[in-house]
Amino acid sequence: MKIETKGRLSFRGGSHPAENKNLTEDSKIYPGPTVKEVAVMLSQHIGAACQPLVRKGNMVQAGQKIGDSDAFVSAPVHSPINGKVKEIALRSHAVLGRSEAIVIEAYQYTPTRRSYFKLRDDFDENNYSAEEICDAVRQAGIVGMGGAGFPTRVKIEPNPRLPKETLIINGCECEPYITCDYRIMVEWTSQIIAGIKLARKASGCSRVFIGIEDNKPRAIEAMGAAVSGDDIKVVPVKTKYPQGGERQLINAILKRHVPTGGIPPMIGVVVLNIATAAAIAETVVGDLPLTHRVVTVTGEGVRNPGNFYVPIGTSVAELIEFCGGLRNEAVRVILGGPMMGTAIADLTTPITKTTGAITVLTEKQIGKAKFAGRQTACLRCGRCLEVCPENLNPTKIAHAVKNNLLDVAESYYISACMECGCCSYVCPANIEVTGYIKTGKTLLAQLKA
Repeated sequence: MKIETKGRLSFRGGSHPAENKNLTEDSKIYPGPTVKEVAVMLSQHIGAACQPLVRKGNMVQAGQKIGDSDAFVSAPVHSPINGKVKEIALRSHAVLGRSEAIVIEAYQYTPTRRSYFKLRDDFDENNYSAEEICDAVRQAGIVGMGGAGFPTRVKIEPNPRLPKETLIINGCECEPYITCDYRIMVEWTSQIIAGIKLARKASGCSRVFIGIEDNKPRAIEAMGAAVSGDDIKVVPVKTKYPQGGERQLINAILKRHVPTGGIPPMIGVVVLNIATAAAIAETVVGDLPLTHRVVTVTGEGVRNPGNFYVPIGTSVAELIEFCGGLRNEAVRVILGGPMMGTAIADLTTPITKTTGAITVLTEKQIGKAKFAGRQTACLRCGRCLEVCPENLNPTKIAHAVKNNLLDVAESYYISACMECGCCSYVCPANIEVTGYIKTGKTLLAQLKA
């Protein structure tokens, strides 16, 4: 059967940054370093942070729950290794600045999980009830692994007030450089399909689409072959950034719009990331909590880029060192990709459930003008309006924030900005438009706290 790999479905706006996926797209997923210590953040998701369930000096086992919360929107955390709790202390956090973490010293080698997880040949999602699937996902601490980290149980759990009809699996991976989801689609295909079927059973969705950008023909073919004979549909979509934004993907595939300030379930849609689907299968079938994830280490500033399956809590420094260390030309380390990622200065920052990549850039990749911080006055060219996928006026929002007119920024729908970075990317004046908008959101949150 010939599988169509050319995508024509898309959305308004967006940009076309250089993909730069060639550095790691052919690199298979390998086990990461054997860690001597991990720092498991108690806040790795949208919602309430966990409270520690262990104390300094406690011995813990790999897979043991070490933090949890009674809040509905939350997800527990687990130890990825056998070890001893060294301390519970503040550690660098890419989003929060500093946040509490449980630091665990390894006391014996913990085998990499992939070495003993295997999807059973007799897998049948009908052997599990929706309640069992939702409970397993919650207890395992699964959150969205491709974005902000919304607890997955909350997404897939049936809700009579907002019945779910369509499940969209996001395999776009539109951010430049990153290839972790691509390699999962190519290498863990059957596990992903199992996770999708379990999510469909739990949510009660009658339709399932897998959206994959058409710059990934091998993934499209692998996933298409795996769902042959099922009513799951693989949909190639046009390669354009940020095609992987859930609102943009819904628009591209379904031609429907999520209301401003709303969420996909309001229109009967659930969106899950590819890695999240794979984790659901590991949890429900393998009874394994979310303690590891695939991370792409990439960029021209690292010596040996690749895709690695690593314990959550591994430090960025340890993973970079495992890849041969930084090149002399390296000037910026980013958690995530260059468009939506966060630059960090502290390389002891730990990997979390939502860390899909570490991107190391040189001055050449960043651009000399932007690296030096040289900006000019706004040219009123309108390019930021053309590329904004949310149909906003980014410049007006940024100017309002710059002049401390937060009420004006709100009137221009600052909260609707997805911080994709398209406006900053196309700005000929080198203005960090997205940076101003992020600052404005932080200031508004402080005022309302």
